[in-house]
Amino acid sequence: MFQFDHLTVPDIRTPLPGPNGAEMLARDKLYVSPSYTPMYPLFVDVGSGSVIRDVDGNLFLDFTAGIAVTNTGHCHPEVVAAIQDQAAKLLHMSGTDFYYRPQIDLAEKLAKIAPGPSPKKVFFANSGAETIEGALKLARWHTERNRVVAFFGAFHGRTYGAMSLSGSKLVHRRGFSPLVPDIHHVDFPRACPEGGTCADKCRLIANVEDTIFKRTCPPEEVAAIFVEPIQGEGGYHPIPQGCLPALRALCDKHGILLVVDEVQSGMGRTGKMFAVEHYGVEPDIICSAKGIASGMPLGAIIAKAEVMDWPPGSHASTFGGNPVSCRAALASIELLEREYMANATIRGEHLRVGLRELSQKHAGLTNVRGLGLMTAADLPSGAAREKVIQTAFERGLLLLGCGETALRFCPPLCISATQVDTALTILDGVLDTIEPTPLRVGCSASGAFAAS
Repeated sequence: MFQFDHLTVPDIRTPLPGPNGAEMLARDKLYVSPSYTPMYPLFVDVGSGSVIRDVDGNLFLDFTAGIAVTNTGHCHPEVVAAIQDQAAKLLHMSGTDFYYRPQIDLAEKLAKIAPGPSPKKVFFANSGAETIEGALKLARWHTERNRVVAFFGAFHGRTYGAMSLSGSKLVHRRGFSPLVPDIHHVDFPRACPEGGTCADKCRLIANVEDTIFKRTCPPEEVAAIFVEPIQGEGGYHPIPQGCLPALRALCDKHGILLVVDEVQSGMGRTGKMFAVEHYGVEPDIICSAKGIASGMPLGAIIAKAEVMDWPPGSHASTFGGNPVSCRAALASIELLEREYMANATIRGEHLRVGLRELSQKHAGLTNVRGLGLMTAADLPSGAAREKVIQTAFERGLLLLGCGETALRFCPPLCISATQVDTALTILDGVLDTIEPTPLRVGCSASGAFAAS
């Protein structure tokens, strides 16, 4: 099905970067914003399935999926066909002012697959951050309240409202004050490696009630609580079982909207269409993006119809709901439902079993966690993680980090059993090579894993 299925991957044939990549790097430094943060010099030419070919012909096994975006695989033939078909008919007409079938078809599909029995309506944007901004506006409009609760460790985006809700890294905020006011943060309850406990649930509610409602603002002034079912950039921490139902009950008690950020965890990544389905909760608002259209720019706010009651002209987007992106999303969702959500469940467990086996050999690889193919494991330090990621890249495996010390594993959901085994073998070899003695928890940046 995919272009490189018949080839041995990885296949690294040049120094990294190769000559073509080095030429691109020089031009990038001259003309591209320095705010971007590439982890390693990968210069992409072609993506197909779970494989990337760079501009010098090197083949890499991709366990990043463009930051959990290409859930159906790079350039899935059915998604490409839908894009090409729509591009030949209509590229743009602005769903803000006109009607076209792909936008209506996708809104209907999302409304029907969103969790819970309540009727839903959908607003389209271009990105995850835009959906967060829109959800913030919608929550304040609907409740006629100003204040919002979010969690430390959360990442909701880089635009002003989304940035103000985030609490994962100082670099996201430094130098950009004043931020949006009336946003209050509390600690996120981190589960033990393989799941949560009743204590986690109790601690979450205590965090909100004791820290916010009793100290900084009354609950009747709170419009919404924003939460990620699995904190993404904060370290791939699933919220403990019991916490989301308790949070839902707390919101219901005080007339607060529960807004779930599924930008990274949604669209089949955890083995269900939305990660919140693992917890049996119906949110008031869901924010979706990333994997929704397999790499085409698109975001969606999916809200209970009774909540999405803002009047005409109160919110809009020129490019949101672009017909080409909507067709890509419809094709992507069909693939997810047909086979890739099931594969995410199977291959995710396969991956975590393999990582746990590696953790028995390499003492510094700890806290294996995740749902589906949203999986992580910790290393002793940020420097250790960077060394692992860089060395894996040199061997043809693309990885990313998240949180302070976590390795993030978020491959395309089409990943095969053989490809998972290959990635585990490469990671094992990387850990073998860069630890002269068995890795010890607490290894400092000056130790075996010091970044070169």
